[in-house]
Amino acid sequence: MSLKWTDSRELAIALLEAHPEVDPKTIRFTDLYNWILALPEFGDDPKHSGEKILEAVQMLWIEEAD
Repeated sequence: MSLKWTDSRELAIALLEAHPEVDPKTIRFTDLYNWILALPEFGDDPKHSGEKILEAVQMLWIEEAD
């Protein structure tokens, strides 16, 4: 199964596993975007992202990290 931009919680969990040393409260959206694109399980169109999507993923990553 490949992850899409709409899979916010799954993306957050994958990022938590890929970058356990990172505090998601301090990440820039440009880094977040690039890290999502680099996830092996990610398979959506890079152009379908936006600030609201990145913000949702970041909020869920913060929630999952706590």
